[in-house]
Amino acid sequence: MQQNYFHAVLEAAKSVADKLRALTGATGDGSPLVEATCSLSSGPRVVFNGLATEWERAEQTGIATLMKGLFSTFRNPTAHAPKVLSAVSRRDALDMLTLASMLHRRVDDATVR
Repeated sequence: MQQNYFHAVLEAAKSVADKLRALTGATGDGSPLVEATCSLSSGPRVVFNGLATEWERAEQTGIATLMKGLFSTFRNPTAHAPKVLSAVSRRDALDMLTLASMLHRRVDDATVR
């Protein structure tokens, strides 16, 4: 309504991290949080499938990578740069919100160990 894409993107990205922390009790933020909760190398606490096949493990890694990309591409610039230097277009905001929505859904459907 306010066409404030900068803050919409920042808040949506923060909500994905917040959901991971709430589900797992983990601390941290951004890529370190994803590594601690979703990475195969850490023995993931948030599991998106059965992890029984190579493609399931690839999907787990892919979703974790998308989360890291969300933080690196959208959250970090809006959190650390002045708004005037980090303009977010309507198109980018809509794309990012779609990605954040998909990640929220996948986390909602995940098994938490």
